[in-house]
Amino acid sequence: MRSPLLLAVRLFWGWQFVQTGWGKLMHLERTAGYFAGLGIPAPHLNAVMASGTEFLCGLLLMVGWRARLASLPLIAIMAVAYATAEREALAAIVSEPDLFTASAPFLFLFAALLILAFGPGFFAVDRLLKSTQPVNNEA
Repeated sequence: MRSPLLLAVRLFWGWQFVQTGWGKLMHLERTAGYFAGLGIPAPHLNAVMASGTEFLCGLLLMVGWRARLASLPLIAIMAVAYATAEREALAAIVSEPDLFTASAPFLFLFAALLILAFGPGFFAVDRLLKSTQPVNNEA
């Protein structure tokens, strides 16, 4: 059941990352303004980088190509989201864990952590490419 579960996580949460990244890219000025309000330095640059990363890495997650590598920047973006937009939830991680787990970045972060820990599973482009590589018998 591991690979079908990882496929479901990758497809669902990869698509969620793609949608949020695309939405932010299509409304870049609004996203940059929101980032500026949070005190994020270079808000326009960071809006482009965060949105593009969510979009591209979400696609990589969906197809399972370099999924573990793609999960790392997604984890970083969710950590920044907690540190900036969800400070109260982050501060309450031990004292009030329900507040932490109910915040918007939690499931995105959890999905990315699952893929980092367990890989993309059997149903992934990574697995397909690995199985088509020639074996070196010169050892």
